[in-house]
Amino acid sequence: MVDILKGIRVLSYNHFLMGPVGVQFLADLGADVIAIEPLEGAFQRKWGGANKQVDGQSMLLLTGNRNKRSLALDLKKPEAVAVVQKLIATSDVIAENFRPGVLDKLGLGYEDARKIKPDIIFAAASGFGANGPYVNRPGQDLLIQALSGLAMITGSRIHGPRAVGVSAVDHHGAALFAAGILAALVQKERTGQGCRVDVSLLAAALDLQMESFTCYLNGPRPDDVRQPSPIAGWYYGAPYGIYATRDGHVAISLGSLDVLSDTLGLAADQRVPDEDAYLRRDEASAAIAANLAERTTAETLALLEVRGIWHARVNDYADVVADPQVVHNKSFQTVKGATGTPITLVNHPVRYDGKVPEVRLPPQKLGAQSEEILRELGYDAEQLKDLSDKGAVGIPA
Repeated sequence: MVDILKGIRVLSYNHFLMGPVGVQFLADLGADVIAIEPLEGAFQRKWGGANKQVDGQSMLLLTGNRNKRSLALDLKKPEAVAVVQKLIATSDVIAENFRPGVLDKLGLGYEDARKIKPDIIFAAASGFGANGPYVNRPGQDLLIQALSGLAMITGSRIHGPRAVGVSAVDHHGAALFAAGILAALVQKERTGQGCRVDVSLLAAALDLQMESFTCYLNGPRPDDVRQPSPIAGWYYGAPYGIYATRDGHVAISLGSLDVLSDTLGLAADQRVPDEDAYLRRDEASAAIAANLAERTTAETLALLEVRGIWHARVNDYADVVADPQVVHNKSFQTVKGATGTPITLVNHPVRYDGKVPEVRLPPQKLGAQSEEILRELGYDAEQLKDLSDKGAVGIPA
C-alpha cells in the first residue's frame, strides 16, 4: 500500500476536471480527501462525454474522483456552513476550483479558514487567476487553448487553428495543482506555516508551451507559428513530424536528414542537408512525405528501425490498450465500481518503490460518506436527522 500522505486531510470543493484530478493525485497517495458536493451533485456527475454512463455514473465522475469520501451539503444553509467550519479545524488542506470569490461570500474563504486553522493550506484553481481583467470569465479548457495560443500552434496554415484532442490544459493544470499543494505541505512540515496556493488554467496552458514560448520570445520571431507541413511545431527542423503511409501514419523524431535520405533512397534533388534542416524544413518534409506515401507502415517501420532512426507508429486507442509496454506498465486498471459494475480507470502515473497506489474507494455515490463524516465530527443520530430534515446535508437512504 502506498500511504505517503496518510494522516493528511484535504477538504475538497472541486468540480469539472482540473480540481478533481489534482486532488485525486493526493487521495491516491493516502490523503483523506473529503469531497464536498451540493445536494444535487457536482458538475462531474452530470456530464461525461460521448453520452456514456455506467449505472448512471458519468465518465467525468469516473475520471477524477476515486479514493475520496463524498459529503453532500447545501452551503447556503448555515447548518451546513457550521459542518464545514468543524471540518476546517481538522483539515490540513482546503482545495477548491470555484470562480474566485465564491467561498468568500459563503464565509469559507482563505481568511475565514485561517481564523479557524491558522496553518491551513488553501489551494485555489481557477481559469485565469485569483484576480485580473479576466477574473470573472468562464475558465474552460477549449477557451483557454484558444486564448493561450495552444490551438494556434497545434493548427496548420492550411486548416487553421486546431484544439488538442483532450482536455490537455485541465490535466496539466491538475498536475500543477497537486504539485503546488505538495510543496505547501513540505513548507508546512518545515516551518509550521500554511499558505495560499493559486493555479490557473491559463498559466498551465502557457507552461505546456514553455519550450515554444522560450524560443519565440528570444531572438527573431516568426510571422506565423502554424505550419504548412507535417512538422510538429514551428520551431522544429525536419524531419520532426507525423507522416502518412499507404495504410497508416508514422512519427519521425529528431535525427539526421542525411541518414533518413539515404534510408529512403531519396534522389539528389530531393535531399536537404542536415545544416538546412530548419530553414528548408518544408521542402525536406514534403520529400519525405511523398516517399512514405508510397510505402506501407510495416515497411517504413522496418526501414527506420534498421538505421536507428527515432520513430513510432501512430496508434489509435485500440492499439494503445493492446500495446505491450502499456500492458506491462499496468496503465489501466479494472476495479469494482460503487454500483457493483466493473469500471476501468487510468492508473496513478507514478511508481513508489515499484508500487502503484491502490484504488481504495472507487468514485462514490453522492453523499455516500455523509453520515460517517458527520459522526466523526461528533454529530449524533438526532442531530443528523435534523440536518437532513432541514436540507443541509444529503444522507443516502
